[in-house]
Amino acid sequence: MTNRKVLIIAEAGVNHNGDLAIAKRLIDAAVDAGVDLVKFQTFKAEDLVSKEAKQAEYQKKNIDDGSDSQYEMLKRLELSEEGHLELIRYCEAKNIEFFSTAFDVKGLEYLNSLGFPRFKVPSGEITNYPYLKKLSEYGKPVILSTGMANLAEIKEALSVLEQGILKENITVLHCNTEYPTPMEDVNLRAMNTIAAECKVAVGYSDHTLGIEVPIAAVAMGAVVIEKHFTLDRSLHGPDHAASLEPNELKAMVQGIRNIEKAISGDGIKAPSHSELKNKIVARKSLHLIKDLISGHKLMEGDLVTLRPGDGVSPMEINQVIGRRLNRNLAKGTKLIKEYLK
Repeated sequence: MTNRKVLIIAEAGVNHNGDLAIAKRLIDAAVDAGVDLVKFQTFKAEDLVSKEAKQAEYQKKNIDDGSDSQYEMLKRLELSEEGHLELIRYCEAKNIEFFSTAFDVKGLEYLNSLGFPRFKVPSGEITNYPYLKKLSEYGKPVILSTGMANLAEIKEALSVLEQGILKENITVLHCNTEYPTPMEDVNLRAMNTIAAECKVAVGYSDHTLGIEVPIAAVAMGAVVIEKHFTLDRSLHGPDHAASLEPNELKAMVQGIRNIEKAISGDGIKAPSHSELKNKIVARKSLHLIKDLISGHKLMEGDLVTLRPGDGVSPMEINQVIGRRLNRNLAKGTKLIKEYLK
């Protein structure tokens, strides 16, 4: 495990509900939580879905507006080019990096025109060859989500990306594309399978309820964490119900940063600097169980182990038994080697 800082992406996605004022409040919440990037979504509904495309079950449940049209849903959630620029400026003023996911080649070209230093492939585009090929042409770092994919599909996508991108600039995120993801379907060990099989840096894009799974992913080696967040889970929209609220996002970030510290050691088992002072307090020494006179030959029944631990260690009891005392000692005396002949 390297001591690489975990990149935390707060996924605002479409939880702005098409309202730039809400989008700015989401950015404020991301800044307050201490994340690294705040991520939105870049798409034109007509370039993403046909007008016949139906909503996913979780989308219908969360929106519940009597329509099952994916096109109508997405049309309401688009960010205009002007909206992108306004949010980018807002992020710059708040000292946080604006990030976005594009869902088609036109979107990639637009984001690249804005000078994006990295790109994110959403799970649904992992089998989109023209999309992946365009990304490979940019040669910039890529984060690849793998929801719904098997290992063969991941390897195939990587083979396309690697035509123009160095493998060390690709991070693959284990992901489950069910909102929310049932705990029994998380299969977090698959993240490490991806790392071993594909020889890439790995992370985790989380759609479970709560914050424990992304924190666990960091403990298992994730170097990127992505998590949806919202201002209020009760808002209508496709992703609100499976998103963190601001206080939860902040708790997740703190948990991840704590785990980073906890796993950043050198792996050598030795007392840490902070605990050395407790050795004497917590460990024990040999003490006398009764008054003994000079010249007495020590037997096991003469000794008891008591704190503190700055006398003869109980681990040395076999070397002490049979030795004689060189002075009179009272009951309860802590045994030190200077008292032995």
